[in-house]
Amino acid sequence: MSTHAVTRRLAVATSADHPAIQPDDAHLAASLEQLGVRPVVCVWNDPTLDWSAFDAVLIRTIWDYFKHHAAFLDWLDRLDRLGIPTINDSALLRWNSDKRYLLELARHGVAIIPTRLATASALPGALAAMSGQSVVVKPNISGSAWRTLRGTAGDAAFAAAVAQLPRGHDYLVQPFVPEVVSDGEWSLLYFAGTFSHAVIKRPAAGDYRVQGEYGGSAEPAQPDAAILAAADRALAAVAAIGHGDHAYVRVDGVVSGGRFLVMELELIEPFLHLAAHPAAAERLARDVAARLSPVALADAR
Repeated sequence: MSTHAVTRRLAVATSADHPAIQPDDAHLAASLEQLGVRPVVCVWNDPTLDWSAFDAVLIRTIWDYFKHHAAFLDWLDRLDRLGIPTINDSALLRWNSDKRYLLELARHGVAIIPTRLATASALPGALAAMSGQSVVVKPNISGSAWRTLRGTAGDAAFAAAVAQLPRGHDYLVQPFVPEVVSDGEWSLLYFAGTFSHAVIKRPAAGDYRVQGEYGGSAEPAQPDAAILAAADRALAAVAAIGHGDHAYVRVDGVVSGGRFLVMELELIEPFLHLAAHPAAAERLARDVAARLSPVALADAR
């Protein structure tokens, strides 16, 4: 039972493939209820939904947005016109939805995996300049390794696979970092700008993808001071770019050559690893509830 009178309705944005509150978010939802916020599951691209019935939209498992990117941007535009704030902010969501933000971070001094951006037609030339190297090619708008290829630049079979990639995307071309397999990929979770907890994700044997749908695993881990400092620098760069406020962020990266290299900043729909950290779920719930206060909503609108 809620310890507060319910005064706010919060749309929890999900996808048609994952329409329910996921187990990892269950305590977050319960904590919101305890704070007088009623979370209502809403599939983000359901055309029948009246978004004006909600005080705000919390982005959670919209795990197909990158497959419908134009519709996603239109949806954010619609929410903006209705004056319905999103958590995280819609401008931040737009920025984070296109992976070319990594190049912007690099211009602000953030150590990232070396990245080239190429149109589909320019991919052969970009790969020719990396002949013999193990590389990863991924769309600039993607998620969960969607349409991502790994291979050796100059290899005929890999070139044939690259040639089959859709023409309508730009692509990131990066050297493959073997430490992802040998040492694992870090995910550092921050709520309201403060570090909370971290996990190391590892791919299944014979794979390089750390996502659970490919057999990847995650285990709790404590980052050292250098890793935390690198993640903090990345978030400082995001603030310098103009996106200083966020309820949640996951900083993904790998230690290579003694440096923490940012692979992604997940500010849209990251898996937050909350099930093992109920106190973190409660902190996030308190921050979300604060954003739904009358004063905060008036400022957001």
